[in-house]
Amino acid sequence: MHSDNRSAKPCRPPLAGTRLLDQVRERIRYLHYSLRTEQAYVRWIRQFIRATGLRHPRDCGVHEVEAFLSSLANDRKVSASTHRQALHALLFLYKEVLDVDLPWLQEIGRPQARKRIPVVPSTDEVARLLSQLTGELGLLGRLLYGTGLRLSEGLSLRVKDLDFERRLIVVREGKGGKDRVVMMPGSLLVALQAQLDRARELWDRDRAANTAGVWMPDSLGRKYPRAAYSWNWFWVFPAPKVSTDPRTGVIQRHHLFEQRLQRELKRAVSASGIVKPVTVHTLRHSFATHLLQRGTDIRTVQKLLGHSDVSTTMLYTHVLEFAGGGVASPLDDLVVASAGPQSRRP
Repeated sequence: MHSDNRSAKPCRPPLAGTRLLDQVRERIRYLHYSLRTEQAYVRWIRQFIRATGLRHPRDCGVHEVEAFLSSLANDRKVSASTHRQALHALLFLYKEVLDVDLPWLQEIGRPQARKRIPVVPSTDEVARLLSQLTGELGLLGRLLYGTGLRLSEGLSLRVKDLDFERRLIVVREGKGGKDRVVMMPGSLLVALQAQLDRARELWDRDRAANTAGVWMPDSLGRKYPRAAYSWNWFWVFPAPKVSTDPRTGVIQRHHLFEQRLQRELKRAVSASGIVKPVTVHTLRHSFATHLLQRGTDIRTVQKLLGHSDVSTTMLYTHVLEFAGGGVASPLDDLVVASAGPQSRRP
């Protein structure tokens, strides 16, 4: 009989680093976690070490972990999602880096995130907002609203991901590492072509300067080392200047930084007179809600958004249930009843 190894822990290569945080980074990169996850985990682990008086985590136990997490919730008043992220960072530290599988870590309570109804501007408000965005950032904002892409997905688009013939955009490695396909808005065809012309100028400049190309996923970068220099893999929204990759130290062309659209959108919200709290992610919420408002099937919206569970997409239907006077308030009946006799007086 063959033994059941389904529960066996996968073999990990030995860590080469000597400092704890370097070992954390090494293991995260081996598991192909994103740079943002790496930065968040390192930050939480550093805070945990400082909170325990610079003690090594091997010398800490359930009391120190619970005290740290309680301090986040009670003293710093962090959100449930932030609280869970800190816990996941500590779980990663003990299980993946220190190779310590402690049962009590799994028993520590995880706060449940509350489902919030998303803020969704009306179509008129979105039109006013987008009218305040111009140039490259204006195109990016319209693309996010017109396709439902997350900001990171829009910025990560490569030239090869745009299919003008079939009017499709392929989203690679979206949230959860999933690929999907979304529509290419017909109203953006000319603007996207012009954007590629501007990007081509930067690509030509990089090739003339022998710049180290663009960032590539690890496996593809090793298998096709010249792909990073090719036009197909160049960014649709490249940064105006080259920068140093924080992981490799290589100077290369990155895509636009997220903060640029975030800052510009904040200015546009103020200029358009919208009083609702609007962020870049609000454009994605608006895309989904306005599609449903037009009668688009919820399963189609689910696929366009890349949601694994339709219940996540269902959250947008709550905005529509009472919108536009679909359900009358009983107060309105009282007002009509009281106004009726008066309207018949001579």
